[in-house]
Order: sequence, then C-alpha cells, then structure tokens
Amino acid sequence: MLFYRFRSAVLLLSLCVIGRSGYAASPSLTEDQKAAQEVLKKIQASAQNLNYSGTFVYQQASQIRTSKITHYVDQQGELEKLEILDGKPREYIRKGDEVSCYLPDSKIIQIEKNVTQEVFPALLTQNAYSLPENYSIKKADLNRVAGLVCQTYLLQPKDAYRYGYRLCAEKQTGLLLRAQTVNSKNEVIEQIAFTELKLNDIDKNKLKPSFQNISRWHIENLTVQSNIDSGWSVRSLPAGFRKIKEMKRVIPAPPASAGGKSGVSHQVIQMIFSDGLAAISVFIEPDSENRTEGSLQQGAMTIMGKRQGAYWLTVVGEVPVAAIQKVMNSIEFKSK
Repeated sequence: MLFYRFRSAVLLLSLCVIGRSGYAASPSLTEDQKAAQEVLKKIQASAQNLNYSGTFVYQQASQIRTSKITHYVDQQGELEKLEILDGKPREYIRKGDEVSCYLPDSKIIQIEKNVTQEVFPALLTQNAYSLPENYSIKKADLNRVAGLVCQTYLLQPKDAYRYGYRLCAEKQTGLLLRAQTVNSKNEVIEQIAFTELKLNDIDKNKLKPSFQNISRWHIENLTVQSNIDSGWSVRSLPAGFRKIKEMKRVIPAPPASAGGKSGVSHQVIQMIFSDGLAAISVFIEPDSENRTEGSLQQGAMTIMGKRQGAYWLTVVGEVPVAAIQKVMNSIEFKSK
C-alpha cells in the first residue's frame, strides 16, 4: 500500500497518479465482505471530505520520516498541503487534480496534473471491489493513536503476492490514524501513523506555500500524456492486480555535478497496477549503460531493474519480491 510516496527519487516519478475509484458492489459478496468494503469506503471518504491537520511519522526498515499534512475542503473542492519535515525542505500542494512540488534548494516547482489524493491518510482503493477475493478482512480490537480512539481492521492476504495490513480508523469519523504493513510472519515491516491530529477547525491560509518569492522559481511540467496505449504490456499479473493507468511523463535532467554539465531530461512510460490496496508501477525508458541490473528491498518496498533490448525497465511496489519478479518477467512490447 503506497501510503507515503515521497521518500525516494524513484517514487517521485509516480507522484499522485492513482485515480479515485468506486466501490462497485458484487452480488456474490457475503454480508461480512460487504461490511468490510463499507469500512474501506468510509476510510477513503473521510480522507477526502474532512478538514484536518496533523503530523505523522513514517517508518520503513531503519528509516524514519516525519511530515505534516493539512487538508481542507469546501464548495471549491479539495486543497491539501504536505510538508516534509526531515532532510531537505520541500512541500507538495494539491489543488483539485493538480499537485505542485516546491523545491527551495533549487528554486524549482514541479507540477503534476490529472492526479487525485493518495497520500496518507488516504488509501489507494482503486479496484477495491475485488479486495475480498485477495484479502480476508476482519474487525479487531479498539486502540488509541494520537490520543484518539480507533477501530483496528486486519487484512490478511490469500496468497504470497501481497502483504497484510493493520488499519486503525478513528472510531467516529473513520479517518485512518495508523497503517501497518505485515509480512507472512505477522511482523510489522512498515508503518505510518499520526502523532498529533486536529480535526475540523482548519485555517485555509495555512495551505499556502511557506517559501518566499516563488514567482521567480523555475517551473517544470512533469505531465506529458495520460491514458496512453504505448504498446507495452504485462502479460501475467499476480491475481487481483489490474492496470489502472498508463502515461508518458518527463523525468527532469539531474543537476550538474561540480564543474560538469547538467544531464538531459527524457520521457518515461509508466504503467500502474493495483489490487485495491497494494500498487505496482512499471517504468520503461531508454537504456543507460551505467546502470546495474538487480533488485533492492527496504521494508515493504521492492525495486527491480533490468535491460530489455534498447530499454531499461524498472518495477517498483510495496509487495513481496515474488510479485515484482512475476511482473518483470512478463513485460513485453507488441507493435501496433
């Protein structure tokens, strides 16, 4: 589950691209399964429809990151600000379906269009109607997070291609307060949780950029083309995963090293697959000879890269390595 997207250069490529989904009912669902879907629907609706501001901590393996999110909604739509509090300062401001990333060190604003909310406390929820096919969803105990009472829900995977989750939602509103990812041994390998949270009385002025003189900053538009058909496909996905989006985007040139020249920007094709909670992204770009094939795993995140002809393929997802390998081995190009 990509609760927190802004923690690595690779994930910056896939900033806020998962679309909002419906919770289509299926007549074959049991009453318990329908109840579980309603719980997830309430969690997502709360993230979209409530006004709130809070600090949350994200832990992945040995890494700990702290961020602040402020969310405001009125008749004009949603406005959201995400402030990264550790490391180099940066902010993400989402207005409706457009996200602007403010990078004060380089005085750059990166703009992503046609996006929707997926930052914690939101869930991915695309393809959510199929969740009961791949997870057993159970109501567990009451707990407390950030001083608020929350109801715990357990999502146990039915195969080895996804992790399990423990979600704790505020008892009255359904807002997600804590999310934990667990492996097959029921060990927590990744978690994100509010440490303090304020509901309802939010000042809209607090959602403006914190930086001065941004009118002079350079603007980079990362969106090139959405809903494309590039000819690339994944012929064999893990059960329950479906393609929800395909796009072409620009990857900005890396900054120049000391005394050297800056790199060249280039286009990347991205395909996104989801089972309703977990997501897998496939990136396809021109090959670069200085890359080394292999994989990296940290917490729940797995990244794998390899060459295929004249292209470099990268598969990223918060799923077990078996799922990433299955996708990587199934990527193919069919000429139109």
